[in-house]
Amino acid sequence: MGALSLMTTFLLALPAVQAQVPPINGFGVVWFDDFSGKSNTSPDPSKWILDTGTSYPGGPPNWGTWEVQTYSNNVSNVRVNGAGNLQITAIRNPATGAWTSGRIESRRADFMARPKGILRIQASLKIPKLGGNAGIGYWPAFWTLGAEYRGNYWNWPAVGEIDIMENVNNVDRAWAVLHCGTQPGGACNEPSGLGANSACPGKPCVGNFHTYAVEIDRTKPVEAIRWYVDNVRFHQVLQSQLPAAMWMQTVQKPHFVLLNLAIGGAFPDGVYGKKTPLSTTLSGGTYEAEYVAVYHTK
Repeated sequence: MGALSLMTTFLLALPAVQAQVPPINGFGVVWFDDFSGKSNTSPDPSKWILDTGTSYPGGPPNWGTWEVQTYSNNVSNVRVNGAGNLQITAIRNPATGAWTSGRIESRRADFMARPKGILRIQASLKIPKLGGNAGIGYWPAFWTLGAEYRGNYWNWPAVGEIDIMENVNNVDRAWAVLHCGTQPGGACNEPSGLGANSACPGKPCVGNFHTYAVEIDRTKPVEAIRWYVDNVRFHQVLQSQLPAAMWMQTVQKPHFVLLNLAIGGAFPDGVYGKKTPLSTTLSGGTYEAEYVAVYHTK
């Protein structure tokens, strides 16, 4: 065997490089997944629930947001790739035009900031790069819901929702939003929520891995929620902005974590100005995660 063949064999035998959950000074890791499973398998069922269909049992249709896809537990839609990444892929059936995609949520639903502590929820994520009209209707998200949503499904937005990262229509920005209280209107301006959006530092949001995080900080007399991309803060909501009971219900109660890739719905429709997706929206866009981690101050 020649030297080139030996080198090729050696390189093929090397394990895939896998992202590690990074340590954060002053914090301990409460829970994480680095998606280290075998290629073309489902995410770890001890950590994740795979949502299926177009609603929770007895819950609002189209997941309450009028997204058009059906969530599937098929590995063509939701899989671990064997190289340490979760991949969620949106697929359009060429015969029917129907879309399938993936949505997962943590089994644990007890993530909350202790009094005088800071909770941080963080992930390394890559939004698919589709370009032009090919991405119209795509809606990848990394977010939390109040644990009291499980089993009720009609108590949103009172249970609280923290959108750590959302992206719509492949626009090169990341959105962060807090939902709370009542709708329409209310202290969180529902259904829009209290939000902001930002470009990503250094390189485009779409097509590149970035670190998205939220911190719930209960260390100060005025508590706060802060959102970050690559450790640059781009949004904040203070306790003083909400009625006391609403802040307690939204922020001082446990949450669970979700990752999903929706197609169409109220948010992409609103940003685009008309119904999405389009006939030109590309099938096969993949949303990726290197890890998801929950931290708390020690």
